[in-house]
Amino acid sequence: MKTKFLKLFLGTIVLLLTISCKVEPEAIEFGKDQCDFCKMNIVDKTHAAQFVTAKGKQFKFDAIECVVNYVGQNSEEKIAVLLVADYGNPGEMTDAETAAYLISTEIKSPMGANLSAFSLKNTAEEYQQKHSGEIYTWETLKQKLSDK
Repeated sequence: MKTKFLKLFLGTIVLLLTISCKVEPEAIEFGKDQCDFCKMNIVDKTHAAQFVTAKGKQFKFDAIECVVNYVGQNSEEKIAVLLVADYGNPGEMTDAETAAYLISTEIKSPMGANLSAFSLKNTAEEYQQKHSGEIYTWETLKQKLSDK
């Protein structure tokens, strides 16, 4: 009897651990979730960001500059999924490492860096033609923001 109970108990624990460690992003609840860097509420669907660690822990941000600063202060090695809002498609997230970034004083972002992300470089270039500014990759963006 004790053996059956022990097997059932251990099986349940293993199942719960497996379910709780999903390495996939949860949807950001705009207006409810808080930024893990600056603690502001996340309300802007065009500038939000998030990442999930290899262990499944969720981190959400109200602005791309917040995630860049957070990553700069913490180890990137533990990140399994890193996403940023696609400015051209509000509410849609795109891979941060392949996105194109535009810093333009004509497009305001929540934390004042005037930083927006685009899933496609040519879309970023179209916005650059309309609003001026400079385009960056993930690597050049991290360098730019760490220079401040």
